[in-house]
Amino acid sequence: MGEKVLMKGNEVIAEAALRAGCRFYFGYPITPQTEIAHYMAKRMPEVNGTFVQAESEIAAINMVYGAASAGARVLTSSSSPGISLKQEGISYIACAELPAVIVNIVRCGPGLGGILPAQCDYFQSVKGGGHGDYRMVVLAPSSVQELYELTVDAFNISDKYRTLTMIMGDGILGQMMEKVEFRDQEEIFNTEKEWATTGTGMKRPNNTVQSIYIKPEVLEKHNQKLQDKYARIAENEVRVESYNCENADVIVAAYGTVARIVKNVIKMAANEGIKVGLIRPISLWPFPDQEFQKYARVPKAFLTVEMNAGQMVEDVRLAVNGMNKVHFHGRMGGMIPTQQEILDKIKEIISKA
Repeated sequence: MGEKVLMKGNEVIAEAALRAGCRFYFGYPITPQTEIAHYMAKRMPEVNGTFVQAESEIAAINMVYGAASAGARVLTSSSSPGISLKQEGISYIACAELPAVIVNIVRCGPGLGGILPAQCDYFQSVKGGGHGDYRMVVLAPSSVQELYELTVDAFNISDKYRTLTMIMGDGILGQMMEKVEFRDQEEIFNTEKEWATTGTGMKRPNNTVQSIYIKPEVLEKHNQKLQDKYARIAENEVRVESYNCENADVIVAAYGTVARIVKNVIKMAANEGIKVGLIRPISLWPFPDQEFQKYARVPKAFLTVEMNAGQMVEDVRLAVNGMNKVHFHGRMGGMIPTQQEILDKIKEIISKA
C-alpha cells in the first residue's frame, strides 16, 4: 500500500475509479452523491479523460452505453430516484453485455424522499429494477477504505464478465471522512477488448453491439447465455465477512453502515454475557447463501437489521431455508437504528427463544 490521506467517501469513489483506469464519467447532480461529479469535473481534464454533466440521468446512462460499447472504462453515479431514471438504460446495457460501473449513494424514499441515509434500494439493485431477466453485481462497502478497494474491484469484475457492477452505499458513507490508504499501483484486468466497436482499420470483421433480438428463439438463446454468465459470477464473486459467529446466541445480518453499528452492539452484548455474531454480505448479489447455511443451526435465531422496511431479510430467510428463525429490525425515512435498540431486540429474541 502507499499514501494515506483523509478523504470524503464520495471523493474516494471518484479517485478509485480514476486509479482503476476510468476515463469517462457521465452523470447528473443529486444529493448525497454530487461530490463524485464535482471531483470528476476537476480531475478528468488532468488525466486526459472526459467528464460530461448530462442533461438528465436518462441521458447519462445512454452515454455510458456508448462509451462502454467502445471498450472504455466508464462510470456513472446517482442517488435513488436518479437510479430509477436510469433503469431502462441499465437493462439495455445488461442485454448488450457491456461492462460499466454504477454508483448509488442511497437516500431515503419512496418518491423524492430526503437526503438522509437509507438502504431502501436493496430490491431495486439486487432484484433488478429494470425490465427483463438480468442481474448486476452489487457491492456494499462499509468503510471509506472499502469504497476505494471495491470500486477498483468493480471495474475489474465488470470487464472480466462484461457485466454491470454497482457500488451501493448510503448518505453516511458518501459524506463521511475517514483515512484511506491508496495502493501505489492498481491491477487492471482485461484491457484488450476484441468485441469493442473501436473501428477495424480493415483488419478484422466489424464488431456490433446490440440489445435487440427480434426472433424469440434467438432472444431465448441470448438470455440463456446471460444466465450462464450469472451462474459463473455467483460461483466466483461472493464476498462476505463473518465475525464472532461460532457459538453465538444470536447472529445479526447487516451490511454497509448498519454493520458498523452492529459491531459496537456486539461489544455491548459481550459486557452483558451475550454472544452476538455478525454476517456482513459485501456482495449483495451474488448473495452469500452458503455462509448463512454454514451457521444456520448455531444461534437461537438470526436478526436482520436494515435501514428499510425489510428487504435483505427475504434473502436471509431464503438462505437459512427454514433451519432457524429470522427476525427483522428496521428504521425508515432516514432514521438510523441505534446500538441500544438493536441490543434490546436481541435480548427480546433470546427471552422468547
